[in-house]
Amino acid sequence: MLFKIAHLKRIEAGEITLAFRRWKKASVKKGSLIHTAVGLIEICNMEEIEQDEITGRDAVRAGFSDREELLKSLPVKSTATLFKITLRYHSPDPRIKLREQTELSKQEFEELRHKVERLDKFSRRGPWTGKVLRAIAENPHMHAVGISSLTGFEKEWLKRNIRKLKNLGLTISHQSGYELSPLGKYFMERIGADD
Repeated sequence: MLFKIAHLKRIEAGEITLAFRRWKKASVKKGSLIHTAVGLIEICNMEEIEQDEITGRDAVRAGFSDREELLKSLPVKSTATLFKITLRYHSPDPRIKLREQTELSKQEFEELRHKVERLDKFSRRGPWTGKVLRAIAENPHMHAVGISSLTGFEKEWLKRNIRKLKNLGLTISHQSGYELSPLGKYFMERIGADD
């Protein structure tokens, strides 16, 4: 579920508490936490509604000046269901604190190494994490297309899987490209020292 950065800042400030989406199938559910640029957003409630049930007050709570502006923002999909989503800012992104670590205990390091090894073990492409982490380390801020050509992995597959490394705190995503986080650099140094 994507939000414009201006809306995210207003969700964080508590000014926006609703969102409306047309989906063939709901992509979030009640209780979900969504990672965004401002932190975690909690989905408090979801309900299917008809377009004529949207009120002017709903539009304002969703960050629009009026109902008409909100309706213009919704794509017209005759087969899609309209959802009214109640949401709130939950907390800062825990991955930020995680990625800033530069020291781990032996047990913490082994747990992280095990998680990375599992990504390789259960991948249909075989081992990939070391290759991708090295490509990012040697080419900071390179976009997915460039990393794809360096590693031989397809771009969309690569983007999904770099997100898994980000969830472990090992990489940072930028507007343009990726870089290793402080934890990622520490992890690669430890891996190199242990090899």
